[in-house]
Amino acid sequence: MSYLTQHEISESPAMRARIAQAAAQEGLSPDPDSWAFNLRRTWSSAPGWSDAWESYQVGNPGVEDPGQNEVVITDGMILSQVQAMKPPVAPEE
Repeated sequence: MSYLTQHEISESPAMRARIAQAAAQEGLSPDPDSWAFNLRRTWSSAPGWSDAWESYQVGNPGVEDPGQNEVVITDGMILSQVQAMKPPVAPEE
């Protein structure tokens, strides 16, 4: 895990777009792009993401944005993280 790697993930245009799309699908915000941007430090620190990102970079030097490759951080990983970030639902009275 590297804070620098987490920062790179948070600044990836492709990752922000993919996160925003998952947030839209999950109905988390009327403005999923802002939601993804504002919470980028949280989702980019998801368990296992730094390791996957760094591993891909070692085998593919010079790739500008690993976030464009759906094998590096999969849609399943994204969906799992976005769902984990959903606010709790208050029980009905």
